[in-house]
Amino acid sequence: MNGFELEPRRAADSHLLADGPLSQLRLMDDTRYPWLLLVPRLPGAIELIDLDNDRQRILAAETRHAGNLLRAMAPLEKLNIAALGNIVRQLHVHVVARSPGDEAWPGPVWGNGSACRASATALATRLESFRSHLDDFWTPPREA
Repeated sequence: MNGFELEPRRAADSHLLADGPLSQLRLMDDTRYPWLLLVPRLPGAIELIDLDNDRQRILAAETRHAGNLLRAMAPLEKLNIAALGNIVRQLHVHVVARSPGDEAWPGPVWGNGSACRASATALATRLESFRSHLDDFWTPPREA
C-alpha cells in the first residue's frame, strides 16, 4: 500500500511481528504486559471511521487473530482492545492481555507507569516466541 509510513513513536516503542492483510502486527516493547498493536498500512488513516466497510471487516478479523494469539501465549483474564490515538494520531489498535496482579490491574495500562523495555536478547526471544505462535493468517515481516 503506497505511501504508508509508520509513525516514529510507534516505530520506537514497538517491533514488527508479521503482516496481516491490512495491518502490521507489532509487539509493544513493554515487558509488563503481552501487548500487540495493529497498524493499518493506510496513509492518512486516523479514525476507525476513516476505513470503508471492507477494511473495517479486515481490521476486525486481524483484531480477533491478535486476541487469539495472546490467548495462545498465556492465560489471561481479559483482553483490552482500543484505538485511542490521543498521542499518536496514526490509526492503530491496541490488543493487551490483562490478568489480576499485572501492574495496572484492574485499571487501564495507558498512562500507568513507565514501559519496561526488554534487553536486546530478551526482545529477540520474546519476538521469536510470539512468531512461533502465529497462525497462517499472518505473513512474515517485510522489514528487517
